[in-house]
Amino acid sequence: MSGAVRTQRNRSHLVSVETRIAPHGGPSTSDFPSRHIGPDASAAQHMLEALGYETLDELIDAAVPDQIRSEQAMDLPAARSEPQVLADLRALADRNQTRVQMIGLGYHDTVTPAVLRRNMLESPAWYTAYTPYQPEISQGRLEALLTFQTLIEDLTALPLAGASLLDEATAVMEAVLLMRRANKSKSATNRVIVDADCLPQTLAVVRGRAKSVGIEVLVADLSSELPNADAFGVVFQAPGASGAVRDLAPLIAAAGERGALTTVAADLLSLTIVTPPGEQGCDIAVGSAQRFGVPLFFGGPHAGYMAVRTGLERMLPGRLVGVSVDVDGQPAYRLALQTREQHIRRDKATSNICTAQALLANVAAMYAAYHGPEGLRAIATRVHRHAVTIAESLRAAGHQIMHDHFFDTVRVRVPGQAREFVANADRFGINLRLVDDHHVGISCDECTTDDIVRRVVAAFGATVTATPAAVSGLPAELGRTSKFLQHPVFHEHRSETAMLRFLRKLSDKDLALDRTMIPLGSCTMKLNSAVEMEPISWPGFAGIHPYAPAEQTGGYLELIGDLERWLGKITGYDRVSLQPNAGSQGELAGLLAIHGYHESRGESGRDICLIPQSAHGTNAASAVLAGMRVVVVATAANGNIDIDDLRAKIAVHEGKVAAIMLTYPSTHGVYENDVRTVCDLVHEAGGQVYVDGANLNALVGLAQPGKFGGDVSHLNLHKTFCIPHGGGGPGVGPVAVREHLAPFLPGNPLGGGDGGAPVSAANYGSAGILPITWAYLALMGPDGLTGATETAVLAANYVAKSLDAHFPVLYTGPSGLVAHECILDLRAITKETGVTAEDVAKRLIDYGFHAPTLSFPVTGTLMVEPTESEDLAELDRFIQAMVAIRQEIDLVGTGVWPLERSPLRQAPHTAEQVTADEWTLPYPRHLAGFPVASLRAAKYWPPVRRIDGVHGDRNLVCSCPAPTAFETPTSHTYTDTAANADTREEAFA
Repeated sequence: MSGAVRTQRNRSHLVSVETRIAPHGGPSTSDFPSRHIGPDASAAQHMLEALGYETLDELIDAAVPDQIRSEQAMDLPAARSEPQVLADLRALADRNQTRVQMIGLGYHDTVTPAVLRRNMLESPAWYTAYTPYQPEISQGRLEALLTFQTLIEDLTALPLAGASLLDEATAVMEAVLLMRRANKSKSATNRVIVDADCLPQTLAVVRGRAKSVGIEVLVADLSSELPNADAFGVVFQAPGASGAVRDLAPLIAAAGERGALTTVAADLLSLTIVTPPGEQGCDIAVGSAQRFGVPLFFGGPHAGYMAVRTGLERMLPGRLVGVSVDVDGQPAYRLALQTREQHIRRDKATSNICTAQALLANVAAMYAAYHGPEGLRAIATRVHRHAVTIAESLRAAGHQIMHDHFFDTVRVRVPGQAREFVANADRFGINLRLVDDHHVGISCDECTTDDIVRRVVAAFGATVTATPAAVSGLPAELGRTSKFLQHPVFHEHRSETAMLRFLRKLSDKDLALDRTMIPLGSCTMKLNSAVEMEPISWPGFAGIHPYAPAEQTGGYLELIGDLERWLGKITGYDRVSLQPNAGSQGELAGLLAIHGYHESRGESGRDICLIPQSAHGTNAASAVLAGMRVVVVATAANGNIDIDDLRAKIAVHEGKVAAIMLTYPSTHGVYENDVRTVCDLVHEAGGQVYVDGANLNALVGLAQPGKFGGDVSHLNLHKTFCIPHGGGGPGVGPVAVREHLAPFLPGNPLGGGDGGAPVSAANYGSAGILPITWAYLALMGPDGLTGATETAVLAANYVAKSLDAHFPVLYTGPSGLVAHECILDLRAITKETGVTAEDVAKRLIDYGFHAPTLSFPVTGTLMVEPTESEDLAELDRFIQAMVAIRQEIDLVGTGVWPLERSPLRQAPHTAEQVTADEWTLPYPRHLAGFPVASLRAAKYWPPVRRIDGVHGDRNLVCSCPAPTAFETPTSHTYTDTAANADTREEAFA
């Protein structure tokens, strides 16, 4: 691409920046890019002058290698105004026909209490927060997640639960992998037995995922006995997909006698009135928390869950919130056992899960707290009574009910008439499940009413029969007798006033984007615009069942088609699947597509995945889960891939190379000049090139991975494309491929059509939040998207240049420039003064900032990504804080302050500490709490001081502690230890 073409395109963006001030003195709603991009024209010019460039074109030409540059502008629709985008989205939502959703299959309509919808689901204090890897500034969402864990533990009657998984189907697969790891029995084979009455989407996901890691799946009727076959584990569904409720205790015991572990996929609401799986003797319980106040969302995002018996906690996949103490002995929450995570264990990881479903788990937790155990039991009882009424009324009309024992789902046998009755129900505005030509499924939920019951029964040509209260669809011996949710958190917030204040109290403990920039390298914490967020709560998007008939979902299908096409144009790929509901699942889907491609060509022996030393931790974990062997490629002295080592590894594994996984720009924040060489070498060796899309925010509008050598990429919509991180999820990780890999993209979990193994329970993954990205792309248009990328590069280089004299920038490109992020190297500072990168991260809290990414990809560093959304004032505020911290480090280095008693090692400082009667530290109180004058007008106070991670791992507590745990302890100062250092590595999502 010629410089002249680039200059013209970029100049058009700058013109729009210069003219974006509306007559009233502010940005117009017709020019959304000016609202999304922080620096205005004068600020951008100031930043360019600081870098020594006259124009943004010159900077981009110097930073981005010409060999990867796009030849032409993106072929996308022109930018639309905010009112127009909302009107267009409203039209799409109106094309989705809302029905009474009684299809079931693990998805149930529910009522999201307005106080939770307005003050959590739609609150930027909750949805813009990052994963709580800096726990001192995440105590609110950690407490909410701990409440979720307590909810799951109590309802399943198992002692330990995680902080959410991606959905029920993937949670079952995680349980299968856990059972295989944990089963040490000599009789165990590489086989798992799965209940034939499992949800069909679960069966599809497990079959596909198990095949890639060599696990045999035996699907069997477990209604009465186990098949005569050895296995390392058995998976049951309770209730079954058919609605059947069974006493699983005898089968669980029988499995245990054979040396098999057991997993029960359990409906959470049913567990308020049915004997929980833990009391039936199972090892693991999994499922979905969707029906606890989370909308249907056309399939997601919904919080999956997993709970385990004692002894399995260190094998638990995903995140686990634990209770530790801060340096004062005050109880404090943190992510426990982080050494299990994929970013540390890499190819030895037990899972590739990175993004969880924190926001939705928190909604479910607060739903339980709002209703309490009595309220939940009342909802479950009402749901069950409606199901019983339907069953008895249809039975009285001569229809056969397939199961005597059920909770919320009734299966009716109607030989040859199933389609007729489903069509009748549709005319009454109700979706039922067409099982086959002879059976209909009817699932009741929280939204079922007496009138809906009447209409359902009428669809079968019957009338409602009065059902005696004594009639039940549950056997008496399976009725729950144990108590649950006895902790005060489930009893103290029943009024709306109390819940409103509880949510505010929790969010006030945290730092999110509504308070400050979050300069996390690799994580791209940018503006999540309110106009983008607004439509997801509309009934036309929120109230649609993922398995509703296609004729009812035209709006969603058009929106999804638009996104697939637009994302393909942006990345230069031919086909896109939106099914993966996290970046980790997108990685897996891409690698499975590569595996399927090689297999189709008779080259199944290609199983080597080359992964650079600096790559994201999920890359290696995903490769293993795709059935590949990981070979690490070394890093050269300049931070780039070592080309000589790559050639050597290819030669050693000649004929075996399946793929290489690249992150571009590199994980070191640099546009590598040799990327085309790397791609060519791998292609010549017969392999495929996977370009990790984590850093796509530095490419959009400038370069297309599908054009400069990539065969497949996953795209993090929760990074580049504005879906918010939600305090640790949701995320969306679409996978984009060139045409030859298209046949191997994820298939429909319910079958039909071509494709490879599905990677999530719903065909379009977390479809409910796709309107956010659709709105972002429609609002920005091609010029706005390109301008966002250019401004992100400008901001990163401005920060790097401003801080380089204080904290050296570790890696740069040939022109001395970085891409969209920079790594600040503190290793020499640490060697000289003892001050660590963690000390700087904690001290930034006192300045009102979330820390940059800590010790990734290089230990002892901070990786900063300012994004395009932060204006010059906020960038300068961050720079000022970092410069001030460097001055504090110098005072430690010259001996003015002893390290252990310096503000760096004592950080963060709480209001309680700063206002205590006694102050013995060698620096003044005001420096502790107000290190810069501007903080006096607006100060964030962390609720706890520095947290002892080792204590929390050695004394594992992962449920809500008793209120007495918060009695005031004795204060003391923080001392860094080798043990603390072992838990310091930062993760990213």
